[in-house]
Amino acid sequence: MASAAAPMLSAEPQPLRGVRLLVAAFVLALANFVVVLDLTIANVSVPHIAGGLAVSPTQGTWVITSYAVADAISVPLTGWLAMRFGTVRWFLYSILGFGVFSFLCGISQTLESLILFRVLQGLAGGPLMPLSQILLLRIFPREKAGIGLAIWAMTTTTAPILGPILGGLISDNWSWPWIFFINLPVVAICAFGVASLLGRFETKREKARIDVVGLVLLVLSVGAFQLMLDTGREHDWFESTWIVALAVIAAVAFAAFLIWELTDANPVVDLRVFRFRGFSFATIAISLGFGAFFSQVVLTPLWLQQTAGYTATDTGYVVAWLGVFAVLLSPLAAGLVGKIDIRISITAGIVWMALMSVLRASWNADVDYWTLAFPHILQGIGMPFFFVGLTALALSSVPEKDQTSAAGLMNFLRTLSGAIGTAVATTAWDSQTRVARAEMTGHLNDASGTMERLQAAGLTLDQARAAIERLVETQAATVGVLHMFLWSGAVFLIAAAAVWFAPLPKKVVMGSGH
Repeated sequence: MASAAAPMLSAEPQPLRGVRLLVAAFVLALANFVVVLDLTIANVSVPHIAGGLAVSPTQGTWVITSYAVADAISVPLTGWLAMRFGTVRWFLYSILGFGVFSFLCGISQTLESLILFRVLQGLAGGPLMPLSQILLLRIFPREKAGIGLAIWAMTTTTAPILGPILGGLISDNWSWPWIFFINLPVVAICAFGVASLLGRFETKREKARIDVVGLVLLVLSVGAFQLMLDTGREHDWFESTWIVALAVIAAVAFAAFLIWELTDANPVVDLRVFRFRGFSFATIAISLGFGAFFSQVVLTPLWLQQTAGYTATDTGYVVAWLGVFAVLLSPLAAGLVGKIDIRISITAGIVWMALMSVLRASWNADVDYWTLAFPHILQGIGMPFFFVGLTALALSSVPEKDQTSAAGLMNFLRTLSGAIGTAVATTAWDSQTRVARAEMTGHLNDASGTMERLQAAGLTLDQARAAIERLVETQAATVGVLHMFLWSGAVFLIAAAAVWFAPLPKKVVMGSGH
């Protein structure tokens, strides 16, 4: 992803040293941190947002998917934007835009306005991830460039972990708009630091051509497809002309996008890198795996709060365990690159994540904290081998001159898969819950006797009926979410199989996109 901005680097200025280097590295890492944080901070806050805006929790998940899609779409544009306006200047535009739209998200009174500003927030923030990595590499002396990359990787890994904790604490103790307002002081610090310290790292501006047609077709196809997934359930899917129209627009725009990008001299997304089989299958694996992973990261907090009675804060403390081993084992995963057949460590990581999905499927509505935390703790063991390994395999499968395009495309598809996986999983969970509820209702044991006992205990007829309905609803939602975990496990296994269709590159390296 970071190398999306690589082509416009000009003659290197002298790196920073001492306190100036420390402060500059801190503000760049902080900018990357806050953008990645916003991918997950809303996950545990969805019920709060849904309640505050009087919409269903399923509609509330659009707050997550809209940001992820917009973030993904803006990544391929980073190189052109930095070339056209300058790396440092566009970084400042991005961080300030991110701050403005964060504020507008926080003051939104309707779901429609919140989603609009989340889209704009994602579009503004997307380029900050690659640009922060590029600038970190430029401010460090060449012999210490690894430290810059390590700082960037650490913020990218820890931000999604802290997101659910912060989101939970803020939602429970303040109110959900503060998950967006807390970005404002961070934005102010980052903007001031970059403007003060990084002016001499500005790059030469060029009037580069942008593939407007390709960009419009990309936004149209991805936007229509995501909208179809997000609103399909409410409109009874293909019984609705609206959903059929979205499907047709998405299909036609995507077909046109493929044709245009494969024939244009300067495509916004260079699809020609798919001619390398190793890159193609590694990208399929990371897209499938990340879609399954991210859908679990969204579904678990929803189920815990709606069904198991957890607060947003407690939910955050469950989900955050994912990051413990993910951070600790990242150096080991990177160290194995080039030492063993990379496909073995990748497969081990993905299969391990599939096994943790099966372990989650043993939960029930009365599950205790550590039974919930245990699969999250263990799942972190597989994550670095999955993420680091597949990035290395994908980028080592293409020549160096194509690694910029390959990194941008792979990260675009990975982020987009997270949004699609979330939309599919929440819709399928709702469907599975309805099926389970219908089956349970027809097989209740002694429902009338239970009603009588509840009334004898002091409940009214309506209260007794509501208690039984709540019990059935809780069990049905739990059965539905357990089915989703098993399906995620199956998707992980398909991703693991895809890895073995990629030939082992002659030399496996982290690549310029890492």
